[in-house]
Amino acid sequence: MTQTVSSLSIAIMALSLVFSILFPIGLFIYYRKKGADIPPFFIGCAVMLIFAFIIESLVHQVVLNMSPAGSVIVNNVVLYALYGGLMAGLFEETGRFVAFKTVMKKYRGKDINALMYGAGHGGFEVLVVLGITMIGNIYLAVMANTGMVSSLVANAPAESAAALQTQIDSLAAIAPATFLLGMFERVSAVIAHLSFSVLVWFAVKKGKTILYPVAILLHALLDCVTVIVYRSGIPHAEIITEIVIFIVVIAFAFFARRIWDKEKETVSEAAEM
Repeated sequence: MTQTVSSLSIAIMALSLVFSILFPIGLFIYYRKKGADIPPFFIGCAVMLIFAFIIESLVHQVVLNMSPAGSVIVNNVVLYALYGGLMAGLFEETGRFVAFKTVMKKYRGKDINALMYGAGHGGFEVLVVLGITMIGNIYLAVMANTGMVSSLVANAPAESAAALQTQIDSLAAIAPATFLLGMFERVSAVIAHLSFSVLVWFAVKKGKTILYPVAILLHALLDCVTVIVYRSGIPHAEIITEIVIFIVVIAFAFFARRIWDKEKETVSEAAEM
């Protein structure tokens, strides 16, 4: 018998979908009002798409699914966390670095464009990771609650029917409040993206090259900690994970702010001279 998904869960999923659209738009409007240019936002979106969702995903396909090391990595939590973290840091921060060196060169006159870029980079991830996931979840929930799943399962091949049934059962088993964590997680992720964008921005603009590998390592650390805590088996792992992530990204934000303030002071001193 197909389980149904609670109306509250569907409502929160719908709220998450709306959030995934309005949050990036809100960031865009906010930084635009602060004087940022428009193109950096969309450059950030493009870099996330190309470097993370296309190139990095292709590398994962080769390493995890086609190489002998794949099964070793996947079946070892620590190795998987280290691998995933390093790959995410390497590809996304390299994407930032390349963008700031090339297509963002003419926008480097305004430091606020680093944050506008970060809003696009992180905002696009919000839309894809949270928004598209919620669309799929809502679709499955509606099918389950209207009885459409039963007919699909009855007419589908055994393997496909089992997979669909598992998806529905998993979705129905999730507590409504759990879907709120998705929005909280995306806020933390965007704070991290804004912080990393500041570090790589000044690595390029000011020649503080060390900030580029620092951004890679911090990104890797964040993703690594996320996987290890989530898979630790501790009670309420989902909630604990989000709390840990938030604490870590706030620390990153303070570090990035110190770099920002230091470099802005340097600019002011140079102008006075």
